[in-house]
Amino acid sequence: MDSCEPGIESHTQQEDIETERQISTVSAIDTGQESQSPKSSFVEESQVVIGGERECGSPNVSYVEKSQVGIDSEHDSETPTVSSVDKSREEIDDEDCQSPKVSSVNKLEMDFAGELECQSPNTASMDMSGVGVTVKSENDVYVVPKIGMEFESEDDAYQCYTRYAVLEGFSIRKDFVNKSRISGVVVSRRYTCFRQGYRPTKQHDGNLRKSRKETRTGCLAHMTIARQPNGKFRVTHFETKHNHEFVTPSTTYLLPSQKRLNFVQAVEADLASHPGMDGVPKLGMGFDSEDHAYEFYNAYAGRVGFSVRKDYVNRSKIDGAVASRRFTCFREGFRQKDKRDSNVKRPRKETRIGCLAQLVISRQPDGKYRITHFEEKHNHELVAACRVRMLRSQKRLAVAQVLDGNLVDGSPMQPKPATELLCRTSGDCQDLSYDPVDYKSKLPSRRMREMKEGEAERIQLYFQGKHSKNPSFFYAIQLDADDQIANVFWADAKMVMDYSDFGDVVCFDVTCRLYPDCKPFAPFIGVNHHKQLVIFGAALLYDETVESHKWLFQTFLEAMSGKKPKTILSDDNATLTEAVHSVFPEAHHRLCAWHVYQNVLKQLSHMFVSSDSFINDLSSCFFNHEEEEDFIDAWKAMLSIYGLWENEWMHETFECREKWAIAYERHNFCADINSAQLHENFAANLKKYLKSDADVLPFFKHLGKVVNDWHYRELESNYDMSQHMPRLMGDVILLKQAREIYTSKMFELFQLEYETCLNIVVNQCSENGPLCEYKVSIYGQTREYTVTFNSVEENVACSCMKFEFMGILCSHALKVLDYRNIKLLPTKYILKRWTKEARV
Repeated sequence: MDSCEPGIESHTQQEDIETERQISTVSAIDTGQESQSPKSSFVEESQVVIGGERECGSPNVSYVEKSQVGIDSEHDSETPTVSSVDKSREEIDDEDCQSPKVSSVNKLEMDFAGELECQSPNTASMDMSGVGVTVKSENDVYVVPKIGMEFESEDDAYQCYTRYAVLEGFSIRKDFVNKSRISGVVVSRRYTCFRQGYRPTKQHDGNLRKSRKETRTGCLAHMTIARQPNGKFRVTHFETKHNHEFVTPSTTYLLPSQKRLNFVQAVEADLASHPGMDGVPKLGMGFDSEDHAYEFYNAYAGRVGFSVRKDYVNRSKIDGAVASRRFTCFREGFRQKDKRDSNVKRPRKETRIGCLAQLVISRQPDGKYRITHFEEKHNHELVAACRVRMLRSQKRLAVAQVLDGNLVDGSPMQPKPATELLCRTSGDCQDLSYDPVDYKSKLPSRRMREMKEGEAERIQLYFQGKHSKNPSFFYAIQLDADDQIANVFWADAKMVMDYSDFGDVVCFDVTCRLYPDCKPFAPFIGVNHHKQLVIFGAALLYDETVESHKWLFQTFLEAMSGKKPKTILSDDNATLTEAVHSVFPEAHHRLCAWHVYQNVLKQLSHMFVSSDSFINDLSSCFFNHEEEEDFIDAWKAMLSIYGLWENEWMHETFECREKWAIAYERHNFCADINSAQLHENFAANLKKYLKSDADVLPFFKHLGKVVNDWHYRELESNYDMSQHMPRLMGDVILLKQAREIYTSKMFELFQLEYETCLNIVVNQCSENGPLCEYKVSIYGQTREYTVTFNSVEENVACSCMKFEFMGILCSHALKVLDYRNIKLLPTKYILKRWTKEARV
């Protein structure tokens, strides 16, 4: 009886012998003979005849073929698939078959005199009993296609190439198919990389307002299969070279053809192909015990330059074993306040500054501990290599090594005081419970607003639960004169991280005060490198005095490790302004145009009924005019059209225009946050959950959902940015450089400025030493802009001050740079916060 697995052609014994003569890596096996396949990147078929029957096996390297064994005219076969190396032991007639770990080698040794031993490395485990063979299979197979490989169907070939693409990091596309004109069956088919070819140019593309982004780069990687006379499909061509970068394993599941692959599979695949032998923690990395995980992370910390602290531990309620554990940087969190600190003459130095670097392990069903979360970024300077031995956890490591060395060497050990081995800091062993209440900053009076009955208890329980689950969650409470909760502030680890990257401009949003019967919700808002809103922290202010606002801003600074913003935008409120100037004296404070706009809408709500165009005209007047002359003309025109010249509210708003209008104070950076707020009305999304008589817990839940949606939207933008390149308006070196540096959103804005500069003319040029002053204007317009250029330092500055206000060069400055034959954007005019590397 002959047996052969799928994907391998069936031959007679004579044909097998002829085939093996053509393959130098395969040795013929006869009765009483042993055969061993040498190392190769791909091992061809081997066949063994046993008692008149034969076995078809394909030793495994990166692709494991199916194996079959026939004994005494009886045969059983199953298909093994593998993604990792397993050891197994099989018994055949009281004999053992072992599969040791041997890379890229498959040994098959048989003794027909009564002894049988089979060594099959890197294959799935096999159980043999009697005359049958049972092969256990796994789901993930790392398959490396090769010319000559055969498949039962074209779908099998597609699945093979798909799995290979997953682990490499690219997506595939079904390309041409050649079908028989007689029967209609597939004769040949080609699968290509999804970046194959180029998008054809169509005549109507020039009329599109928002063109699609380029994804095809002319990649030549592909695999071609052809149908054979036996009905199977053989690989006839396989090209592995790509002309683009691969995606990371953690984002592979987002590729078009890999949506079925989840994150965990991608991580495990990455670990399988790139073991963590470099000593850097990776998601999915496994350890035999939590102690091994700690030793590994501590060794990594020693190389990087920080100390490790054992943080929370979660134990099983059944057996008490550690279910999960977190190790953090020694500067994690903040020192808890102690009433006795005021009486200490020499207080300890502050060591904790809220560092978020950490490693979390969780116990898996197989008993191993695997890394489920790893944060590499620190918010402080790392210790130099020469001083690493002074770190607390590294001292313990050094002491342990010394003790181990003494034991191994057999040298006598004298008992020594612990102070000679370890440097102890007084109080480090204390485990004080987290106390968010700030007793030193109690209000001198009763809070201004009342809480719903039971709301204070629910707020406390909610934040206690958040902090117990994640100790990096920060919250603080201020009490009033009656020891009742007056104000609450909170910020999670993601908010703190967002502030560290984009905290140069902060908007203290109190728009909720405009709505009657609304909870006093006040978030700190910013904008990220995609011009999307992010939240840095939030507060519930039941007291709106100067003391409350000062406490809030000081607590915000404490949570953010003392980092102060450059610009603060807020509502026009006297107590709020006084608190800002007191806590942030160096920051530039201006009124938020979005808040002023919302106030006008509230006061002129009757205009919505009489005119459908009023909102559009009002919005245009507030956010679309960067020149003072244009703004004033638009304002006067609006007053005339809608008869608002006698409106006192509009008159007062116009009088303080220099504090909020974007046409004024453009020398201060504002990150164009007003336009982001215009497209995302944060307070309106929370309005129905902020009613004063509503329960506070649904509000917290919905707020978390909104913030998570913002985070997910940024992840989507990051992925889209890595996979799609914005279309260039032309083959321009400057635009190519900008596209590589800026995020997609910022590049689109920059490209609009460059497009405008093509219509700008230089009217006049005057030189004074290294300084050159240019008068430029848009063709056909009379308004001129003054651009100054320093030929020595290559500095450029425009009177419109777009770069100072928004962070990208204006069209006028770009025109002068081009006029001076500067074809690349100077690095001094590239703000990191607008680049792809903003979070690096």
